[in-house]
Amino acid sequence: MTVMALKEQLRTDLTAAMKSRDQLTSSTLRMVLTSITNAEVAGKEARELTDDEIVGVLSSEAKRRREAAVAFDEGGRADSAEKERAEAVVIARYLPEQLGADDIERIVAEAIASTSAAGEGMRAMGKVMGVVQPQVKGRADGGAVAAEVRRQLGQG
Repeated sequence: MTVMALKEQLRTDLTAAMKSRDQLTSSTLRMVLTSITNAEVAGKEARELTDDEIVGVLSSEAKRRREAAVAFDEGGRADSAEKERAEAVVIARYLPEQLGADDIERIVAEAIASTSAAGEGMRAMGKVMGVVQPQVKGRADGGAVAAEVRRQLGQG
């Protein structure tokens, strides 16, 4: 896969959504592409993002939509919450398959074993997260992963 494959796919899908007059998909993809461009020009010098970095931007955008949906629900604005959820679904099409709770539990257990962190308790949190994070990046919510690490380290 080339460096630009995911970004090109987003652009191609945006064009198709515009031609088919799919308002939700086209507006969501425009916002995502803008976020990618902003990430590319942030920092000291502009550069093209790799697919992994684009997945990171997509993950952030999806998380932002989920959090906004919850906030709208709490505020009694179901219509806005539904729009945010629909946008999250569009973004999720471009993310790697998400890991289930069983997968996260297994990856965390393997990381604890490989770092010999079993008896260290919560002091080993950073060490374990350092091993787990590259394996789950873009495929699992960071909060859920951290909660599982805490749960397993607390048992030690």
